[in-house]
Amino acid sequence: MTRAGFVGLGNIGKPMALQLAKTDGIELWVFDVAPEPVAELESAGAKAAGSVAELAETVDVLSVMVRDDDQVREVLTEALAAAGRRPGENQLTVIVHSTVAPDTPEELAATAEPHGVHVLDAPVSGGPMGAADGTLAILVGGSPEAYAAASSVLAAMGSKVVHAGPVGAGTRFKLARNLLHFASFTAATEAQRLAEAAGLDLVALGEVVRHTDAITGGPGAILYRDSTAPIAPDDFWHGVFGHVVALGEKDLGFAIALADELGVEVPLARLALDRLAPGLGLPKD
Repeated sequence: MTRAGFVGLGNIGKPMALQLAKTDGIELWVFDVAPEPVAELESAGAKAAGSVAELAETVDVLSVMVRDDDQVREVLTEALAAAGRRPGENQLTVIVHSTVAPDTPEELAATAEPHGVHVLDAPVSGGPMGAADGTLAILVGGSPEAYAAASSVLAAMGSKVVHAGPVGAGTRFKLARNLLHFASFTAATEAQRLAEAAGLDLVALGEVVRHTDAITGGPGAILYRDSTAPIAPDDFWHGVFGHVVALGEKDLGFAIALADELGVEVPLARLALDRLAPGLGLPKD
């Protein structure tokens, strides 16, 4: 039986904790400053703690899903103050699920080490929907020993758990993933403006994008190559990405021409036309 604790029962934290509450082999303890989600977790079989300190004295693995870096530091400080009162010799492992600044995980781990506490940074991808059905991607940085100690807890909350490397690697993995996410959102708003100026149905455009991305894999479809180095002519990817560039440059050129005709600003499209080929590792004609 693994004793797991969870701090931060918000939009994503609560459904993550609910996954733990229904997992065999895990005894869940929870804490939050809001009483309503704590009561819901108690109804699901979890035990309520009166403080972070109580959790740190009780559990083996403590998940933290709070708002920002400062709140994470506050939780860790309270946990470390109580870590010395733990019975036995089992080390506490703290999993930080909050997305924090790139250097924060190493800072947290250095603070925790003298107290004999392990820290993993393990931000998640998949949103409330993935949290609710246990299909989150969880991106983990930390030592092999800490990862092993937390593995059953992580597996209960996500269907894709990646041990990305040492402390900090999980956060950097998440930031790279979300760069793509939000840059794509910005490109989508550019496409909306173009479609609107052309008199098209924006909802229908969104339905087509979701339909075809489900088939092709969307932007993630190009992320199978293990390097960003220039591609040699005899490399398998040269032909694949050469085809992508040919189609992409043609269609981007047409879209920019339409935008010019309609008076719509499309700076991302112009940047994409300039950078698509070299970004994929091919020379620009």
